[in-house]
Amino acid sequence: MSDHSLHLVGFGIRLDPAHPDDASEAWPLTDADLWRGMTTPWPDSVHAYAERVEQQRNTPGMFAFTVRDAETGEVRGSTTFYDHVPAQGRVEIGTTWYGRAFQGGRTNPAAKMLLLAHAFDEWGLNRVALRCDARNQRSARAIERLGATPEGRLRRHRIAADGSVGDTLYFSILRDEWPAVRAGLEERLRG
Repeated sequence: MSDHSLHLVGFGIRLDPAHPDDASEAWPLTDADLWRGMTTPWPDSVHAYAERVEQQRNTPGMFAFTVRDAETGEVRGSTTFYDHVPAQGRVEIGTTWYGRAFQGGRTNPAAKMLLLAHAFDEWGLNRVALRCDARNQRSARAIERLGATPEGRLRRHRIAADGSVGDTLYFSILRDEWPAVRAGLEERLRG
C-alpha cells in the first residue's frame, strides 16, 4: 500500500490524500460524459466512488489526491501519482478529472505545478510521464500546454469502460526540462 500522508498546498489549491469519505463531495461533480476516456467505468454512485478511492489507496505505487480549494476546502476534482518507481527515477501523473466549473482555469496548472515540483524537487526523479486516450483531444491539448513532450502513440493500448479500444498518447517531462516547464506554469499561474 502507498503512503497516503502526502499533502501538497499552493497556488490556491491543496492536494489532500484521497479518502473514501470524500466521495459525498466529489461524486456529484462527475458524470458519465466527464468520465469518457477513462479506463475505469464511471462510478455511478457515491458508494461506487468511495470504493474506487479505496482501490486507489490500496494500489502499490499510487498516491491518490482529492483536489480542493485551499481556503474553502471545496472539492474541485481528483488526480494521482501512479507507477511510482523510485529505483528507476520515474512516476506518472494521471487519473485526473475536475468538475466542469474548474476546467480550463487555474486548477489544472496549479495541481500539475504541485505534483511536478514534488516529483522533481522532493523525490529527485528523472522523468514524469502523462498519458491520455487519443480520442480525448481536450486532455492531449492540456498536457501539451503544460510543456510536456509528445513521445508517441501506443496503438490499441487501452480499453475504455464502454468496451471500445483506443490508442494512448504518451508525453513526458524530463528533469532537465523541468526548469522551462516550471517557468511556463509560473507564467500561466501569474496571468
